[in-house]
Amino acid sequence: MTTRLSADDQFGIRDAIAHYAWALDTGNVEAFVGCFTRDGLLIWDAFETALRWQGADAIRHFATFIRDQPASAGRQHHVTNIILTPCEGGARAISYGAVALRQGDGPHALHVMGYYEDIFRQEDGVWRMAQRTIRDWSGPILAGFAGQTGAREGRPLPPPLKGLLYDRQD
Repeated sequence: MTTRLSADDQFGIRDAIAHYAWALDTGNVEAFVGCFTRDGLLIWDAFETALRWQGADAIRHFATFIRDQPASAGRQHHVTNIILTPCEGGARAISYGAVALRQGDGPHALHVMGYYEDIFRQEDGVWRMAQRTIRDWSGPILAGFAGQTGAREGRPLPPPLKGLLYDRQD
C-alpha cells in the first residue's frame, strides 16, 4: 500500500468533505445522501448511546430531520485541519469540525466543537464516505492533557433530537 494519496485522490476526498457540509447547511438532502457510499454509515458518538444511520434511507432520514428543524437555518459547519492517510480499500481522514449558529444580527454562537473520523472509498469513480463518525472535542482525544482522564464523555440526548432515531421499516 502507498504511504501517500495522490493529489487527485486528496482533492476528491476534500471535495466530498466540503460537499457534506454545504449539503447539510443548505438543506440539500439528496446531495447529502450522495456524499456517502450506498452502504454508508453515519455515527454520532457524542451521546450516552451513539446514534447510527446506515444506508441511503437512514442517512436521508438524518438529513431530512436536520433540515426540518427551525434552528438549522443559518447553521454552518466549518471543517479544517484535514489529515488524510491511505488505508486498505480507501482512505482515512480526521478533521476538526465546528458548527456556528447565526443568531439574528449576532453575535453568532459557536454551537459545537468536535472532530470527524472518516473512512472513504471510491464508488462509481467518486470518493464517498463509507463511514463518518462525529465526536465531541472531549474524552479520549484530550487524554494527553493534564487533568484529563481520557474517558468517553457521552451526554444525554436532548429531547428535540429524539426524532433523529431511525427505526428501519422493512
